[in-house]
Amino acid sequence: MQTKSVLTLNDVNAILDAAQKEAEANSWAVTIAVADDGGHLLGLRRMDGAAPFSAGVATEKARNAAIGRKETQVFEEMINNGRTAFVTAPMQALLSGGVPVIVDGQVAGSVGISGVKPEQDVQVAKAGVKAIAG
Repeated sequence: MQTKSVLTLNDVNAILDAAQKEAEANSWAVTIAVADDGGHLLGLRRMDGAAPFSAGVATEKARNAAIGRKETQVFEEMINNGRTAFVTAPMQALLSGGVPVIVDGQVAGSVGISGVKPEQDVQVAKAGVKAIAG
């Protein structure tokens, strides 16, 4: 039998806090979503000024990073580089800004960010992941 790491409530709060700190340091209004390894939402924080739709987008980015087992930027680049059939995959928000949390080579969860430019979403997501994954 295998064992795996899972995100605790303390982990979720550490991710949310670190991502929010990164966003605030850059004056970015974003929504931060944290999901478990199956893509199920564990925590959501919509900062003041973040567009309401960003909550759904951040949640889907987190979901896709978890179930896809990779950064959502990979999916966006695949589509932009001509694999347009991938837009019919049963996934939403195949956009940069979703980053898996990897512990001991396994996906323990993920972070999704929405609200700013793609590279800025990624920057905020990675700051959240770094809070617990070193």
